[in-house]
Amino acid sequence: MKCDVLIVSGLWNSDPGHWQTQWQGHYPNWTKASHRDWNCPGRDEWVAELDAAIAACQGAPILVAHSLGCMLVAHWAQSGSPLKVAGAFLVAPSDVEALTYPVPANGFAPIPQAALPFPSIVLASANDPYITPGRAQALASSWGSRLVDIGDAGHVNTESGHGAWPEGERLLQEFCDEIGQ
Repeated sequence: MKCDVLIVSGLWNSDPGHWQTQWQGHYPNWTKASHRDWNCPGRDEWVAELDAAIAACQGAPILVAHSLGCMLVAHWAQSGSPLKVAGAFLVAPSDVEALTYPVPANGFAPIPQAALPFPSIVLASANDPYITPGRAQALASSWGSRLVDIGDAGHVNTESGHGAWPEGERLLQEFCDEIGQ
């Protein structure tokens, strides 16, 4: 895959079996945003860390986000950063406003509702424990993102059986092609 990618993991980072980690292993030129504290996320700190990771990229990257990483991308987009990204591939966004969210929202709520200023796609599962299909549809609509229903895929993580996740990699390549990356 030839697109310039910045991995944006969510709460607790992505374990070695997670598709984000495996994809990064296959494409060593891809980078990943790092956080000082993966277990107790704070919106302002995470937004600043994402901004620094984007600044370190050679060009405008495609953000490949999972879970809380999707909310981070939405908050970063509203932060006023002068930096540019080519697009965002948002997988299994977590609803930080829901009672089922496992940690305090720490500034990630309320979820930004403004349209993202770059092309984006939301991939949502019908049985994700951290967001309902209706809520995923509403977020995709408010963000101006295309929504892709990926069926019963849980939270699209290692626990739900999504290790290498070749279908997701194919969808990312299609998205890169769509936006000319």
